[in-house]
Amino acid sequence: MADRRKANKGERGGRGSGFGDHGAQGSRAGEGKRTRSAGPARASRTGRSGARETHAGERAALYIEGRRAAAEALRCGFPVKRALVAEGEGDAGTREYLQVLQAAGVPVEFVSRARLDEISSHGAHQGIALEVGAFPYKTIEDVISASGAGPALVVVLDHVTDEGNLGAIARSAEVVGASGVVVANKRAAGVGVGTFKTSAGAVMHLPIAQVTNLARAIDQLKEAGFWVIGASEHAEDIVWDAPLDGRIALVMGSEGSGISRLLLEKCDVLAKLPQRGQTESLNVAQAATVFCYEWLRRNQGVL
Repeated sequence: MADRRKANKGERGGRGSGFGDHGAQGSRAGEGKRTRSAGPARASRTGRSGARETHAGERAALYIEGRRAAAEALRCGFPVKRALVAEGEGDAGTREYLQVLQAAGVPVEFVSRARLDEISSHGAHQGIALEVGAFPYKTIEDVISASGAGPALVVVLDHVTDEGNLGAIARSAEVVGASGVVVANKRAAGVGVGTFKTSAGAVMHLPIAQVTNLARAIDQLKEAGFWVIGASEHAEDIVWDAPLDGRIALVMGSEGSGISRLLLEKCDVLAKLPQRGQTESLNVAQAATVFCYEWLRRNQGVL
């Protein structure tokens, strides 16, 4: 299998990830073997906590909004401090939620829709929001432990900054049975209200590791038997030909500048999505979904 895992050679102009929205960056993927040099870490970045500012300017707690995400939180026993429900809501769905909240012993506060709009990430709260504590991030060791000894998928996000993209990627990863998602703890999206919404509750079932050094995390994944595949539109191999069987760490670049040079040098292989239309590219969440399902297809007989 190792002879199929040849990294793309030569200097590559353009975006590193190929699946962001904008940006340009040169890249090099190595010379057909894993790169073990640590290299300098990128400058420290300021992270996003996912917490919201209230109308009074006070730091708000983390919220899960929308009926589907809220129902999933209650179903799986996610710790909930209180529920905010829009005043005047009297439909059957709301009444059912109130019964469930009462049975779970969750305090309910009726608030205006304007208050829920302030909390909401996209104005799609559907009249309900659950206040929860800090998200329980895992370590890279936790993700590796969850991967077991056989085929496994871990998605590494190189400073993806949009909570919605993080949530959508987590949803796809969880659906195909990935072992976890790895994100940076600085200048990258964390699990916030938008993440809960777009993941439809998937982040409550999937280990999300927040790390200080993505390059070191990739080294740890390699030590655990993972091959590292970087998504880049400038790759020579398309996703259908890339070696996505077995233990795979899939690296997806940021929406703007793609995969950083340091992480590109950690990749064993680069792969791209085939394209026939005129649109520039898919966004990072859409592209990650394609790669996740191709991994599932390749490994369906052994999972």
